[in-house]
Amino acid sequence: MSLKRSHSLHLLLLFFICFVSAIRAYTDEDDRTRKTLEEFSGYPSHDSHSCGSDPTVSSLSVNKETLQKQIDELSTFSDTPAPSVTRILYTEKDVLARRYIKNTMAMSGLTVREDDVGNLFGRWDGYEPELGAVGTGSHVDAIPYSGKYDGVVGVLGAIESINVLRRSGFKPKRSLEVILFTSEEPTRFGISCLGSRLLAGSQTLANALKGTFDAQNISFFDAARSAGYTNDKEELSSVFLKKGSYSAFVELHIEQGPILEEEGIDIGIVTAIAAPASVKVDFEGNGGHAGAVLMPNRNDAGLAAAELALGVEKHVLESGSIDTVGTVGVLDLHPGAINSIPSKAHLEIDTRDIDEARRNNVIEKVHKSALAIAEKRKVKLSEFKIVNQDPPALCDESIIMSMEAASKELELTYKKMISRAYHDSLFMARVSPMGMIFIPCYKGYSHKPEEYASIENIANGVKVLALTLAKLSLQ
Repeated sequence: MSLKRSHSLHLLLLFFICFVSAIRAYTDEDDRTRKTLEEFSGYPSHDSHSCGSDPTVSSLSVNKETLQKQIDELSTFSDTPAPSVTRILYTEKDVLARRYIKNTMAMSGLTVREDDVGNLFGRWDGYEPELGAVGTGSHVDAIPYSGKYDGVVGVLGAIESINVLRRSGFKPKRSLEVILFTSEEPTRFGISCLGSRLLAGSQTLANALKGTFDAQNISFFDAARSAGYTNDKEELSSVFLKKGSYSAFVELHIEQGPILEEEGIDIGIVTAIAAPASVKVDFEGNGGHAGAVLMPNRNDAGLAAAELALGVEKHVLESGSIDTVGTVGVLDLHPGAINSIPSKAHLEIDTRDIDEARRNNVIEKVHKSALAIAEKRKVKLSEFKIVNQDPPALCDESIIMSMEAASKELELTYKKMISRAYHDSLFMARVSPMGMIFIPCYKGYSHKPEEYASIENIANGVKVLALTLAKLSLQ
């Protein structure tokens, strides 16, 4: 009997030692992770005044399977068949996509609200909620026949970054807020970054929208009302953000270019966003029968447009900088018949540069060329309208340092780079300090069905975003 009792006590003691060792190992690992986050942020990862006990911080992990499933599900809200995505402002598919994001935010425990144009906000309250929040987010509208990652990675990835921090036991000091911006793409009303421009307080845009119509002659406000937005007074000042609403804003996005993939780099840390400008041009000629009007007697608006399109390329190349780009993305001819000389031609020109003066010089040269072409070809330059001429935006140095530190902590390679595409961050820079995180995408493809980013690269971006938000929240 004594031998059995001695053997039982020995087994019990052995079990207890193993159990204590396991607890100690878990605690040591947890402490190391907590120390890593605290060293990264420069602040404690918990606050004794904000909760009853000190929260623990486990290793940060992204739920890749769920995130990829969400990206795939969101892509089904499209007016064109897969693999393309078409999601135009205030259409049925756009409304369904918004509903999906609202539900996803709510399931992540965020407090959800919308403004009068449909900018969507999901907030995780910090333990000092009176402080300016740290914002993150992007858009989910999509130009015709595009892909499923542009903007979407920055919205669903932002929600997942909140989930990552929640799972880690992190407690934010400043509130963290995910934003889905309305109409980053200019597809329906010809206005890019409509939601973020209004958030930044553009009264000019708010006034212009009262007379803005789409190609089907539907007004902006009628379209918004059909989707459940705007008020009866057509007054949008309620959308403007109050000063101090955000202390910082960080956007996660696919690069939309080939550099990161070609160089095998995990993360792009954006230092500046190029200055975009867009111009609408109209030529008018006499038109006529394609066979009956002889060549010396023609006033061909189509040829005037073609010559100006080549002029855009010429003036951009003359700038001498690789950062200057120009595109004629729209060229419409009227009446559009093979046997009719075009009597009207409409062009829409996009120019961009990180140097605002250099970009403006290109626009001036294009204008002079348009006047000269009209005179030479004896057509009328009926319109040369600069639709927007926005300045570039510099990313905040302290946010850049935070993104660099996060990349190093995660042992990810990174490269500082400029963004030649514009984003909602361009206008959020007017509201608060701003930064952007890029991840690689396949061959740099974007705005086409072949657009693709691997879930591994997306997860890397989410982790960098999560750590950056953690640092900014605790400042």
